Amino acid sequence: MSDHRTAYLSTAPLAVGDTVAIVAPSGPSTRAGLNRAVGYYESWGLNVVVGEHVLDRHSRSRHLAGEDDARRADLVAAWTDPAVDAVVCLRGGYGAMRLLDGIDWPAMKHGMLRGDGRPTLLTGSSDITALHEAFRVHLDVAGLFCPMPGNDVFRDSEFVRADVHRWLFEPWAGRELIGPKTAVLVPGIAEGRFTGGNLSLLSAALGAPEAAENIDGILFLEDIDEEIYRLDNLLVQLQRAGRLASAESIVLGSWHGCGDSDEIRDLLDEYLGGLGVPVLWEQGFGHDPHALSVPMNVDGVLDASGDTPRLTVSGSTR
Repeated sequence: MSDHRTAYLSTAPLAVGDTVAIVAPSGPSTRAGLNRAVGYYESWGLNVVVGEHVLDRHSRSRHLAGEDDARRADLVAAWTDPAVDAVVCLRGGYGAMRLLDGIDWPAMKHGMLRGDGRPTLLTGSSDITALHEAFRVHLDVAGLFCPMPGNDVFRDSEFVRADVHRWLFEPWAGRELIGPKTAVLVPGIAEGRFTGGNLSLLSAALGAPEAAENIDGILFLEDIDEEIYRLDNLLVQLQRAGRLASAESIVLGSWHGCGDSDEIRDLLDEYLGGLGVPVLWEQGFGHDPHALSVPMNVDGVLDASGDTPRLTVSGSTR
């Protein structure tokens, strides 16, 4: 694993007094939502700066938080500012993938180190899957797939806020990532790099540079508000592209608003049950009301050989 991917294993990503930048690469938020988000991070002892265009609205598409160039400029400015220790995506929705082709990735790599010599941390989930995948391919840095402070789940779940806080203020090595409803769909043991995220975003990226090469390791999948036939179509896309077959194991998160749980489980078992790799069901990340955070582009171990599965971040805690 590269030094950049191990940057948070033995030393916490953030400490009191560090600076985070809030940006909106995807959907729009409100002044009230932004104020709540700033308040959460300030209450943790962090300095907060806000992207210039966070409260903009796109001139044509109201589902976007400002024009593509403006959202991209905020993201790039925050990422390449050495005074910023973490870039916090305010919320998901739609639109992050629209930013990727206009990003100067060599410049992002050149400017990604903060004051302590470690890379800046990107946090966010759902639509931010597009950024995590791109940052993995172009920058090879670790990121945090976690609930976002502009969303209701951050306001409504004390567990979510506490879990995100722990991932930000404690080292990652040795951390366990198993939710209260986790079950073994296919038993086995595997280890490898954590990748993936939202199924819709992973499928939408097929054919793009970020998906040019399938990666082995532990693949995380979740989604929200997709009909069963849509999930079927998204899964067959990943299957035909080889992303499922390349995985050493697969971890399934929440499928909130996607229909009958048993029907979804049967569908996923159809695609994943015969791959010959361990599979976990309902691990707890994604759009669950009490969603767990998951580090991306770090190594981990999945042990689903017994009745009680374990999923652990690898690395030394020294």
